[in-house]
Amino acid sequence: MPSATKIFTELTGRLDYPMLVVTAAASDELAGCLVGFSTQCSIDPARFLVCISDKNRTFELAQRSDALAVHFLGADAADLARLFGGQTGDELDKFSRCRWHAGPHGLPIIDRCDRWFAGRILDRRELGDHWGYLLEPFAAQDAGGGDNLAFSQVKQLTPGHEA
Repeated sequence: MPSATKIFTELTGRLDYPMLVVTAAASDELAGCLVGFSTQCSIDPARFLVCISDKNRTFELAQRSDALAVHFLGADAADLARLFGGQTGDELDKFSRCRWHAGPHGLPIIDRCDRWFAGRILDRRELGDHWGYLLEPFAAQDAGGGDNLAFSQVKQLTPGHEA
């Protein structure tokens, strides 16, 4: 009989999560990473939870930041997913390889992402190998766009850091 962990892994492995890029700024440093674990967790008040691996550089900056920007990748943005998910900020300046501008609280906003929000970090929780950041949105843009990039479109991506 398969273990509960094995069955759980098989069940969740078939979920097709939307892929997001989360960016952070602290002092004069910038970071960003591809995120697959996220969810709206309250309607009123508006709250969103993003989970960041404790092994990547974005985690280090998120621990020192008071806000994060969450970018919804369009279905045509696999190149941004490769940049922010397949490279590590420990070795590469990701922001030198894409167009971006400073947004609210100095957060890097990726120009090609027409849908994003910035959220104040209300709470941080260790959740295993990822940390959860509870965000309260304070700025947002929705300039339209089509479908979201989904996990099934990038699951072959080799991550810049182990998960």
